[in-house]
Amino acid sequence: MPTDFATKPVLTGERVLLRPLTADDAATFQAILADPEVIRLTGSPQREFDLDRLRDWYGSRGAQPDRLDLAVVDRESGACVGEVVLNEWDPGNRAANFRTLIGAAGQGRGLGTEAVRLIVGYGFERLDLHRISLEVFAFNPRARRVYEKIGFVAEGTLRQVLRDGDGWVDATVMSILAPEWARHRGHPEG
Repeated sequence: MPTDFATKPVLTGERVLLRPLTADDAATFQAILADPEVIRLTGSPQREFDLDRLRDWYGSRGAQPDRLDLAVVDRESGACVGEVVLNEWDPGNRAANFRTLIGAAGQGRGLGTEAVRLIVGYGFERLDLHRISLEVFAFNPRARRVYEKIGFVAEGTLRQVLRDGDGWVDATVMSILAPEWARHRGHPEG
């Protein structure tokens, strides 16, 4: 079993393939990050993303021993539609944070759900994590439903954590634990 995140696997599901990110993915993410709805749902700052900086960022993901960044590829089209990430690794507590970014081309077809199941399963079954946590904004019920379908449990609310126009938005902290994953393998509803 790997003892860190240095190994960058290829994980294959029915609909998606997760593979290591490369500099060649930069243009895809530049387009995804230009979508105002994606920016809003992820709480990212509204700005233009320089292609050279994105190439440097995505090209360096494979060399990171303390995080796992994988491209989400739609197996039907072969197109990269987003990313899934385990980061903020805490080896002493066998814990990591999870985040995802799925562009419009990958939404509404179950690709994100399968991608989350694949990386969370890898985190528990291959990286020996005990806890994976995330935060989801209140205005993103679709993402929260995906996380609940996989077995993430709401733990609490971070009140008014994000400025949204003239208002403020709460975020829900969610997590899934290794014993929960062992019971249902990402299918808690049956």
